[in-house]
Amino acid sequence: MSKKHYAGIPEKYARLDDAQVVLIPVPYDGTSTWQKGADKGPDAFLDASENMELFDIETRSEPYKKGVYLAPAITENSSPEKMVEAVYKTTKNYIKQEKFVTLFGGEHSISIGSIRALNESFNDLTVLQIDAHADLRESYEGSKCNHACAVYEASKTTKLIQVGIRSMDISELDNMVEDQTYFAEDINLSDDWVDDSIHQMSENVFITIDLDAFDPSILPSTGTPEPGGLLWYETLDYLKRVFKKKNVVGFDIVELCPNENEKSSDFLAAKLYYKMLAYKFKYANSKNQDEDDE
Repeated sequence: MSKKHYAGIPEKYARLDDAQVVLIPVPYDGTSTWQKGADKGPDAFLDASENMELFDIETRSEPYKKGVYLAPAITENSSPEKMVEAVYKTTKNYIKQEKFVTLFGGEHSISIGSIRALNESFNDLTVLQIDAHADLRESYEGSKCNHACAVYEASKTTKLIQVGIRSMDISELDNMVEDQTYFAEDINLSDDWVDDSIHQMSENVFITIDLDAFDPSILPSTGTPEPGGLLWYETLDYLKRVFKKKNVVGFDIVELCPNENEKSSDFLAAKLYYKMLAYKFKYANSKNQDEDDE
């Protein structure tokens, strides 16, 4: 990946020493089993980010002014296990520097390393997984670091909240806490899941978003698109509530599989990342306020 500043921001906001946020690209696609191309996701995301307006209308803020350091990409791809270890070590290093750590994949297996690092660094961690797939297999195709196992470890070591699930293998039921799982078909019938899921979370929350959580009508460029997904504003409303009520300690976004002839998915990913930064800094000190931020 070529060296550049995130979103083309000025140098004074891009330096590690001054930046509150670190963005780690992980262009890894070693275990995906259908459409390949998630390794191209970080570059497509960064290119879209450079073409994005940097004033967030909703929060009336410019999040980049908190400083966003674009870290060197993690390019370890000799094995899934070594990639996960590299993500873990890199994430842990920036946490120790008191940075708000964010990552952009790459396939979902990168989250095994990021979650492991955050779980060691923050007490009583909740992992909020927004995803079409359960990703709860203990092992797949001979590896525990496969994308199909992305949150298996988290299910054993953290409180795992799963939102948007609409595809899974029957074997994953054994590892699923169903009253902490919000299936897409149930989300479609009632809004109760928003408050219920947030109430279940502990204070410290790490968010992992697989972009196939979104309906393919608004984000088709992902490795395994599933019908019946989340839409833009309902997802933003949910994320806003999480950031407002909880201490979000980091997040990652994965599984952008760019298509040269379809740039809207890249741009959605770029806007989603920036929106999450906007919510982080807007609501960091208002977690205990009551409802609406409008």
